[in-house]
Amino acid sequence: MNDFTIAALFDMDGVLVDNYRYHADSWVQFAARYERTVTPEQYARYINGRVASDSMPYVMQRDLLPDEIVTLTEEKEEIYRALYAPDLAPTPGLIPFLQSLQAHKVRMAVGTSAPVSNIAFTLDGAGIRPYFPTVVDASMVRRGKPDPEIYLTAARQLGVPPERCVVFEDAFSGIEAGLRAGMAVVALATTHTRDELAVAKAQLVIDDFTQLTYEGLVRLVEGNWH
Repeated sequence: MNDFTIAALFDMDGVLVDNYRYHADSWVQFAARYERTVTPEQYARYINGRVASDSMPYVMQRDLLPDEIVTLTEEKEEIYRALYAPDLAPTPGLIPFLQSLQAHKVRMAVGTSAPVSNIAFTLDGAGIRPYFPTVVDASMVRRGKPDPEIYLTAARQLGVPPERCVVFEDAFSGIEAGLRAGMAVVALATTHTRDELAVAKAQLVIDDFTQLTYEGLVRLVEGNWH
């Protein structure tokens, strides 16, 4: 491979941590408080991977003021953190993978639609914040996934062109964002099955980070770059 810098851009929920079930359960509990119903199918299709300004009005079935969205979202996230805190852990293989990327001077960032309170909860709770000097959240972009803005912003902050970046995602909206950014995409089969992800056009599908190495990452960039 030519001597150039590459970057790995990670979504957080469903990627750095395998927490899909906990988010789904917290939305069910939150909706019930307001006599609303969220089914697993609705969560997967209309909520997972999307920003609160899209998902919360969908659940509440009405337009919401910005302050309402903030308040309701934090209420929902308090439910989620209480559910997940006892089980919070990095996705299998993540720490050794990050250590390998760091040793090879791969630049790394997080690009997530999660609220800041959850970012701190996850990165600090899983002990992985030191790997990510750059974190781009929904407050830093105008358009949420599937728009590519969040990953293009992360790449720009890292100083790496899009074609030398690899995005790690679990949700269809995030996979689309990475592809629209002109980046290689690795899909994790945490939220969706491998069969479901087959239609998403990611360059690679893995179950967890035990199935990918630095060398594999390099091959993805080379294939995307040439």
